[in-house]
Amino acid sequence: RGDRLQKINIAADESGQIDLQNQVVVYTGNVVISRGTMVIRAARVEVRQLPSGYYTAVAFGAVNKPATFRQKRDGVDEYIEGEAARLEYDGRADLVRFITDAQVRRLRGATPADEIAGNLITYDATTEKMTVSGGAKATPANPGGRVTATLSPREGSEAAAETATAASAAASAPLKLSPTLGASAPAPKGKP
Repeated sequence: RGDRLQKINIAADESGQIDLQNQVVVYTGNVVISRGTMVIRAARVEVRQLPSGYYTAVAFGAVNKPATFRQKRDGVDEYIEGEAARLEYDGRADLVRFITDAQVRRLRGATPADEIAGNLITYDATTEKMTVSGGAKATPANPGGRVTATLSPREGSEAAAETATAASAAASAPLKLSPTLGASAPAPKGKP
């Protein structure tokens, strides 16, 4: 929530156009927008300042390189991170829309905790709610093009502790020797 009060910083590799009369900034070429902990990366970005003083931005990805978003959640060591062909950021509502081939993850540290995918995902940073609609484009990993979600137990819950214990036991299980691996096979008769 503190990011809303920060200045917006924009950097790009290529051209930029600033229209002071209409309060529009357009940048292309590996564009990076930052505002506090929020970072948007895209091939092209249009930023507008509304008469109310709030900002909106539309970020476009390139071919095979989607626009990306990342922001730290308040009060926890977690990040919301996502990508789509197009991102729309509304600074007044503190809302991000991920449009076309959208994927959003909640990261605990660097580990993905929850993941959702669809054609349109809306993330409301104020209420910390996400909505997903429209199936994702059919891919080899998702041939039906369905909306998908992978959810992890809440950190600190009984279910999370049980899941962590099971994962730890599986990772630390000793290797078992096979009696056939150590023994050498007998040589065929008539051959040394």
